[in-house]
Amino acid sequence: MSSFRLLALDFVPVSRRRFVVGCRLHARQALLAASILTALPAVQAWAADPAADASPQDGTTAGRGRAQVLNAPHVAVATQPARPADAGEAIIVTGTRETGKKARDSVAPIDIVSARQLAQTGQPTLREALGQLLPSLTLPTGGFDTGALTSAFSLRGLSPNETLVLVDGKRRHTTANLYADGGPQQGTTPVDIDMIPMAAIDHVEILRDGASAQYGSDAVAGVVNIILKTQDHGFNAQSITGITAAKDGFQQGVYLDGGAKLGARGFVHVSGDFVHEDHTFRSAPDLRTGTKINKLLGRPEQTRESVAVKAGYDLTDDIHAYALATYAHRHGEAFQNYRLPSSLATHPEYAAIYPNGYSPLETIDENDWEVTAGVKGVLLGWNWDLSSVYGRDYDAIGLKDSANFAVARDTGRTPTVIAAQGFNNSQWSNSFDLSRAFHLSGWPHSINVAGGATYRYESYSVGTGSPDSTYGSGSDALAGTNAGNAGNFNRDVVGGYVDIATHLLKNWQFDLAGRFEHYTDVGDTETGKVSTRYDAFKWLAFRATISNGFHAPTLAQEHYSSLTLSPTAARGLIAANSPGALANGASALKPERSTNATGGVIIEPVKNLHVTVDVYQINLRDQILPGGNITGDAARSALKLNGFTLPEGSDQWTAASLSTNWFANVASTRTQGLDLTATYPTRLGDVGRIDWDVAINLNRTRLSHQADSATGQPLLSAQSIAYITTAYPRSKMIFGGRFTRGAWTVGVHEIRYGQTTSQLTYYTGAANTGSLSSTVFLPFRNTPKFITNLDITYRANRNWSFTLGANNLFDARPSRVPDGNRYLGVPQYYMSTSQLDMNGGYYYLRANLTL
Repeated sequence: MSSFRLLALDFVPVSRRRFVVGCRLHARQALLAASILTALPAVQAWAADPAADASPQDGTTAGRGRAQVLNAPHVAVATQPARPADAGEAIIVTGTRETGKKARDSVAPIDIVSARQLAQTGQPTLREALGQLLPSLTLPTGGFDTGALTSAFSLRGLSPNETLVLVDGKRRHTTANLYADGGPQQGTTPVDIDMIPMAAIDHVEILRDGASAQYGSDAVAGVVNIILKTQDHGFNAQSITGITAAKDGFQQGVYLDGGAKLGARGFVHVSGDFVHEDHTFRSAPDLRTGTKINKLLGRPEQTRESVAVKAGYDLTDDIHAYALATYAHRHGEAFQNYRLPSSLATHPEYAAIYPNGYSPLETIDENDWEVTAGVKGVLLGWNWDLSSVYGRDYDAIGLKDSANFAVARDTGRTPTVIAAQGFNNSQWSNSFDLSRAFHLSGWPHSINVAGGATYRYESYSVGTGSPDSTYGSGSDALAGTNAGNAGNFNRDVVGGYVDIATHLLKNWQFDLAGRFEHYTDVGDTETGKVSTRYDAFKWLAFRATISNGFHAPTLAQEHYSSLTLSPTAARGLIAANSPGALANGASALKPERSTNATGGVIIEPVKNLHVTVDVYQINLRDQILPGGNITGDAARSALKLNGFTLPEGSDQWTAASLSTNWFANVASTRTQGLDLTATYPTRLGDVGRIDWDVAINLNRTRLSHQADSATGQPLLSAQSIAYITTAYPRSKMIFGGRFTRGAWTVGVHEIRYGQTTSQLTYYTGAANTGSLSSTVFLPFRNTPKFITNLDITYRANRNWSFTLGANNLFDARPSRVPDGNRYLGVPQYYMSTSQLDMNGGYYYLRANLTL
């Protein structure tokens, strides 16, 4: 069957329910559009010159007002080229303190992704779009429980916590929702980049190198710097509508942005997104019923609205004021395991409500916002930048279609909608940065000197659940947070850095950076970095860096606790300083430490063929992971000490079905890999043009050391070791091209995901209801997979363009898990890896309007 016929078969009429949902979406889209248009005092007429096109597809920044020209440290003022092949000529602001540095001249590997490239993927969110474009960036296969309600990504096969995210060069606050379930993400509270409007993004700079000496904690695997638009004119609108090959997971995204002048000296740019995603359902039949009534495996449903307002104004010819505000709200719902009608035999009140059994839904209502204000300028030859950033993420975790049997028994009430948990994370960052290029007599090259000081206040709060969530053994599926595990926690971070860059010879660059930081809870850290680059010829250059870095334990890792309940199992995660953890040998967390080394070559063997190859090694020590896993009666005792009550009948569970653990510095790892990128344009005269590109990441992580418990036993099981060593693909390759002729563009790319290897739990019983062991596992190899991405774009005129596309055209899926290793028989794909997405093919229609 041809690919075009396959596409035709999968674009089928939507159901009546989907039609109703679509009508509601259009109403919300209209409200969003009205709010953005109202916020723009004067949307300017679009320039007549087509070369000035700055639509959401291309991400150029032509047409900026003079307020954006002033170039001070950390502030993006570069014009982003429209074509990926030209990205090397873009001015970068990530990984360097120098002014006017081009990506192609960087001393460290850096990727630049334009807004046009993001749009060409057809993906509704920034995270998913980057996953289609960057081989060093991987996404989780699935995720479950509340962890499925927060987006995450990883660089170079390391935890999401090891990547620092900046917005316009300023540290972004993280989510408050900790990923508590098993897997390579466990214990992470990443920056949820999907809460930033994709319509606001001009381009993204991804530094694939350790950079703690330049930016502080978390920049172990690299840095993602999201640069927002600053156009002072025009209006852009984009719509993406899609559905999966399984004819579920309907998605609708609307993206709007526009700019206006603030008098003759400033600008304002307003952007907004509306995104809705339906559930997908990928469960195998439940062994208890023989049907697919259990909807555990699949993507959560979510609706997200986000807005960004960015402004700048020249106070004088030498002083520029700037401000940025972002806000996002998200509601998400993730299914939990199905409860049989027989489980309600002794609870007639709930049996009347759920005569056919029930599937609890874990929900999240998230409010995320951040405000930046600053002034920058030039004084006596020094570029200076004074800024303050306050960000906050609040997550209200709840349940729908749930129950609390103790409440029904003792009061006669039958709550089904329950507020279970509340988490708040906030960050207030203040920084002062200086830089200047010096010219000294006797030294033929300029010396760029930069330095600065920072103060950051971080706070984390854990709120109690409602009385219905904590009464008795707590609400079903997710017990509420009890008072003994709630609280408010905070810390202060102060630091300073210095960065010196120069040329030792005309073609030999040298960069030296150092940073000191003090944390009131974990003490002092010192980091340094040395980078160098030698351009042997115009077509050949070599570069290398060596640095040390760190990741300070997050406040969530220090203080989070929860209890997740399944029909015949329970998993607890308790704070390292809690009574239950301390009674079993837990100790205070300390920062992770890393040593990074990178070496690479940049070569242009023939004109316009640009190739980069970089090898790297990251030694990560004292990695923070759940350790000290205890099961059975020991877990029961620890949970009781922390105020948790287990359901009736739990004393009949197998010992491995009841477990709890806490975070500890348990492992040291060595990650080695190679990154390769190549671009080449082929000009075919009147026929058109093809832009070819290849990007490859090879990656391997091995365990070099693990800590022991107080009794001398290793803290990590074979399953936990697999999470940090083999759950990420051994390789990821992206290759293809984009053909352009006149009004038509056709893009075809192939992505190959390397293998992952996991250690799977064995289950016992007729319906796989009991964990057989917590020490013996089945090695499971998720074999390499290929997917094909195709998009066809037609530009009807200078204002309108339309794209029909497919990601994963032939509906490839992960390898299926053996029957004996699926709890209740349901999760046919292993959710705790970061290989191929389990949702399969995704087909979409995109429309763009530029005025």
